[in-house]
Amino acid sequence: MKRTAFALTMVLAMAVPFTPAYGATFTPAKGQSAEQQSRDAAECRSIAVQQSGYDPATAQAAASAPPARGARVRGAARGAAVGATAGAIGGDAGKGAAAGAAAGTVAGGVRKRQATRQQHAAVAQGQAGYDQALSGCMQGKGYTVR
Repeated sequence: MKRTAFALTMVLAMAVPFTPAYGATFTPAKGQSAEQQSRDAAECRSIAVQQSGYDPATAQAAASAPPARGARVRGAARGAAVGATAGAIGGDAGKGAAAGAAAGTVAGGVRKRQATRQQHAAVAQGQAGYDQALSGCMQGKGYTVR
């Protein structure tokens, strides 16, 4: 089974030049064989993960995960509680709770969007560091980056 997987990997490595996520292509500049290129690419990917602290394989799974649910509902509940307290002071807890729930829903949505933006920015930053480390490693091993 292991030999079959290795053979399949080698066939694919020979058929397709190594291309990282951002679209650069590495081509042998010193006549490296397809087998050598496959070994170099695997080693450089490992080094890039270590240097950048970013692994595209796990990051893609995390990025494609559905966003967390309930931020608006939690915001509405918090807002309703605060609004009811403030409304009770003013004499109408129900109106206060309704106003607080509406404001809390908006605030929960804002927090959710901010968290999503921060997650995307972190992924982009990690990918950039990984790509830079990968390109540097492959260049150091005698490949041209395009």
